[in-house]
Amino acid sequence: MEYFPAPLEALVEQFARLPGIGGKSAQRLAFYVLGLSEQEAQTFADAIVTAKKTVTYCPVCRNFTAGGLCPICASDRRDSSVICVVADPRDVAAMERGREFNGKYHVLHGVISPMNRVGPDDIAIKPLLERVAQGGVQEVIMATNPDTEGEATAMYIARLLKPFDVKVTRLAYGIPVGGHLEFTDDATLARALEGRREL
Repeated sequence: MEYFPAPLEALVEQFARLPGIGGKSAQRLAFYVLGLSEQEAQTFADAIVTAKKTVTYCPVCRNFTAGGLCPICASDRRDSSVICVVADPRDVAAMERGREFNGKYHVLHGVISPMNRVGPDDIAIKPLLERVAQGGVQEVIMATNPDTEGEATAMYIARLLKPFDVKVTRLAYGIPVGGHLEFTDDATLARALEGRREL
């Protein structure tokens, strides 16, 4: 026996399809939407449809944009000789929150993952190589996640970039600020020792 009318069940089902949203959260979101006024609900729906229709990939870095170059690629204040390679547009947002990086980005839209049937041709590696081949790039920073797929992707791209005579670096990783050595796993501690720097 269904507890809710079919349209509400369908709405709950759609919210449950979102990543990180379980059944209870989906129900809570559906009830919230039903509590909106007609105009608020329409504005919400319009925002989804408009974003889906108008948001595209930047022709240079493959980040999201509302047409043409993204604001980062269009800015002449950014250092175009340094490219930070990330797996996902969310990673660009994370890097920008730090306000330390002043170069440009390249978004791969995934990582190499044979288990998930994602190969090098399934992510945006070729556009990166084309950018570097045009010249003017001095450093490529690999900022993929420090997991198996992220490491494999970084190493694969580093090998492809060797003939271009550019510096290829990897984000440092190790003990987080505020962390304690006693709670740090062996692999992280080893990486922290490898990446140590002079004070």
